[in-house]
Amino acid sequence: MLSSIYKTRIVFLTTLICVLSMGMGSAAIHAEEPPASYQYSYWGDAVASPAAYLATAILSGDNLGVGPFKEPNDIHVTADKQVYVLDSGNNRIVVMDGNFKLVRIIDSFAGDVGPEPFLSPQGLFVTDDKHIYVADTGNKRVVHLDSNGKLVKVIENPKSELFQEKFQFQPARVVVDKAQRIYVMSVGVFDGFMEFNANGEFSTFIGANRVRVDPAELLWKRLSTRAQRSQMAMFTPTEFTNLDINDEGFIYATNGDRFGDTIKKLNAQGNDILRRTGYFSPGGDIAATSQTDASRLIDIDVADSEIYSVLDSRRGRIFTYNGDGHFMYVFGGLGNRLGEFNTPSAIERVGDRFLVLDKGLGEITLFETTEYGRTLNEAVRSYYRGDEEAAFSLFQKSIHMNANLEFAYAGIGKALLRQGKYAEAMKYFKQSKDQLNYSKAFLLYRKEVLREYFPAIMTGLVLIVLGTITFRKLRQWKGGRRRAAIEQ
Repeated sequence: MLSSIYKTRIVFLTTLICVLSMGMGSAAIHAEEPPASYQYSYWGDAVASPAAYLATAILSGDNLGVGPFKEPNDIHVTADKQVYVLDSGNNRIVVMDGNFKLVRIIDSFAGDVGPEPFLSPQGLFVTDDKHIYVADTGNKRVVHLDSNGKLVKVIENPKSELFQEKFQFQPARVVVDKAQRIYVMSVGVFDGFMEFNANGEFSTFIGANRVRVDPAELLWKRLSTRAQRSQMAMFTPTEFTNLDINDEGFIYATNGDRFGDTIKKLNAQGNDILRRTGYFSPGGDIAATSQTDASRLIDIDVADSEIYSVLDSRRGRIFTYNGDGHFMYVFGGLGNRLGEFNTPSAIERVGDRFLVLDKGLGEITLFETTEYGRTLNEAVRSYYRGDEEAAFSLFQKSIHMNANLEFAYAGIGKALLRQGKYAEAMKYFKQSKDQLNYSKAFLLYRKEVLREYFPAIMTGLVLIVLGTITFRKLRQWKGGRRRAAIEQ
């Protein structure tokens, strides 16, 4: 039978957790299922939006004549639009051209003692010169092949004082920068991405996630006995779930953090420099009622002009953001219809088209842009290039197609701001509820007004002062003459 003290502790904890849950529930955004295509308003409401992408085709191994894909895990598209599919269950790489016709299959490479096959590979990256890097997870190595599929090098269990004695290298994802530095996401590694130099030698870790603590879990630990605490899980940093790299060498990454930022942009020092100036921090759906209901991001694709997209495996949706962190559009979902998935595992762009890899069905869904999607993409690109006139026109066109696109008003305001039209910019910033840029436009407008009217204002002030002095002297002179006349 429990002691009265222990009963009191349980009652107290139960009550406190209920209160915390109620508080979090009241702070959560609406839990209603959003429409098929939607935007989030400034107030957090899911509002209808035109579709930016529509599914147009299904690609499979059978279509290519190579047999069914089996649990494909990754996909990569090169600059010349060749598509590399990592068919993990079949331990092979299937290469297609830009028209999705078979080019070749890579299922092994020549080793020291003959052909060496892959074993449950999980990650794939192809450089601009068509060198292939494979995270050969089952064989616990990263394999580097040249454009002809010949072995260049193999990175196996790295040696360093930073690793524990029983550490096992299990690479799951890999990317390579222009300097041929190799970044590897390895299973069970909480210290960030593993960085290797061009020779395949381990250098350091980069971008480790910070430890995040659930307040209720922390409170429970504090009130538990030492024996109970020993049975609880330790607080450890979360693992990354995927990564991509842009042309400038910045790494974009997703992680499984429940409380912090689930998307990061890492510079060379491993610091997160992702801009988050949108209404809500980028991270998928904000309409979650609990942590178990929150989006789980498992892949990220970086396009040009700092546009990036993330894949939510929990709902099968693809969310796209601009470089400032504004939510642009969403598409996809779980289901059996065209454009929906069973177990989505990876996303990649072919120009403005999207490829979504379905691990469960062994298929690739092709998505094409609608007029709305093309207009919005080009509006963001025009602003990024500094073409204010085109950005202004395209954002205006986007608003005509979607009046709920509140961040487009901010885009118009920024374009006007760059053109020096501060008063007009203020109107659009006010409409988009962009307080920061409204303040910036207001300060610049005030300076402009002062510069324009300062000479006239100063001239008027000088004339007023001179007139006042002259008037006073004239009064004194008349007063003196009047007194002189009286004395006579």
